[in-house]
Amino acid sequence: MATGKGASGPTKRDRREEARETARRMREEAAKKAKRRKVIVQSSVIVGIVAVLAIVGVVIFTSVSASSNVANPKNMLSGGLLLEKSDKAVTTPAIASGAQPTPTKQTLDGKTAHIQIWLDYQCPYCNEFETTNAAQMKQMMDDGSATLEIHPVAILDSAKNNQYSTRAAAAMACVADEQPDTFFALNSALFAKQPDESTGTGLTNAEILSIFKDNGVESKTITDCVNKQTFEKFITNRTNDAVGDKQLAGPQGGFGTPTVFVNGERYQGGFTNAQQFTAFVAAAVKDAGNSGSVTFPTPSK
Repeated sequence: MATGKGASGPTKRDRREEARETARRMREEAAKKAKRRKVIVQSSVIVGIVAVLAIVGVVIFTSVSASSNVANPKNMLSGGLLLEKSDKAVTTPAIASGAQPTPTKQTLDGKTAHIQIWLDYQCPYCNEFETTNAAQMKQMMDDGSATLEIHPVAILDSAKNNQYSTRAAAAMACVADEQPDTFFALNSALFAKQPDESTGTGLTNAEILSIFKDNGVESKTITDCVNKQTFEKFITNRTNDAVGDKQLAGPQGGFGTPTVFVNGERYQGGFTNAQQFTAFVAAAVKDAGNSGSVTFPTPSK
């Protein structure tokens, strides 16, 4: 009797049917696996997108928070630090968050010169003015015939000097915030160690701190402030203010350093002539006379 199989096993037809069935099962299994892979990939993409959006959200929030929460140093309400004596700063609160600097109002009494300087610690002309006139400005402050307001700005940053103008100015803002009475001495000390504008790479933060230490100024607060560049944005804002203020623009147009005013009058003499600056200071005091007060730069309305 025939059984559908040969004496030695399945017939050719049986083997063909079995092969078809095996192929069908394999196709079904492959389809199931492909479907599972698709679901996994789609889920992974969704999770990745959510993660990226979360990161972007954090970055945006941080950026917005930072832009509305700029750290401003104490004792620089005008954007600069005001000295009544070479070792005595006028203390002020910090510029309020989101506010503009408040220009200093000075009394004109016919005998006091109110000197204001906008300077860049990488600027060689600023160094010339400082080297030439620091001693007489110190003497004028100490004998009560002058005040000095120093506005550090940063217009000579470069990749080569590792943004030294900003780093040095921000470091001095740390000093203003913590030990303002030492500001004048450290101002002179930084200029004494000024790196070459053309070939120098700018002083490192460690070198700046070493100069501070050599002049008796050292604290963890100032070290952290300098290394973290806490007041970098403050300096950037003050630089933008100076560049955009037409009252500070030079005769040829545009802002440059050093920019020097005495009782609201611009000094246009030489940077290496101490006698010329002395004569200008005397003339500015005489011109102003006992005429009330001067607020410079005049606040924008």
